[in-house]
Amino acid sequence: MSKTVPVGVSGRHIHLTQEHIEALFGAGYQLTEFKPLSQPGQFAANETVAVVGSKGEFGTVRILGPARPASQLEISRTDSFALGVKAPVRESGNIEGTPGILVKGPAGEVTLEQGVIVAARHIHFHTSDAEKWGIQDKQELKVRVGGERGVVFEHVIARVSDNFALDMHIDTDEANAAGVKNGDQAEIID
Repeated sequence: MSKTVPVGVSGRHIHLTQEHIEALFGAGYQLTEFKPLSQPGQFAANETVAVVGSKGEFGTVRILGPARPASQLEISRTDSFALGVKAPVRESGNIEGTPGILVKGPAGEVTLEQGVIVAARHIHFHTSDAEKWGIQDKQELKVRVGGERGVVFEHVIARVSDNFALDMHIDTDEANAAGVKNGDQAEIID
């Protein structure tokens, strides 16, 4: 049985707490939806912020909603060089000991003390998909993408939940190296 999953290419983005949203956009501010994302209840917001590192800045970084318990900036390795931030590869939410960054919005700015990461490649599995394929939460997988620049991605983390929809997430550096685009298919090989 072939274990194929759709690929989602994740560009730089930021998750913010409600407190930080209000500091950046004003008291009581609520994010507005630009478009839904592959994961149920998640969306790309209309709102963007600027992030400023020691070497450079990005003036338009999309916020993903809804508000989160902790603020976190997810960038590619190439972005980390441009910003001058030594972002480690981490699973989303694992921000302890990571570098921070200045975030600017139309109503103010916030200095994140930590939270800048290069997101570890991962696959979201609905519990039923994981059970069907015998995959456990946090299991590391090998995944092949074909095409002209086909590669095998190792250390792909399985994330299993009843709240997830099947989707593999890689960043823009990984996608560009492999010639992969949103909606392409990948195959779990181990």
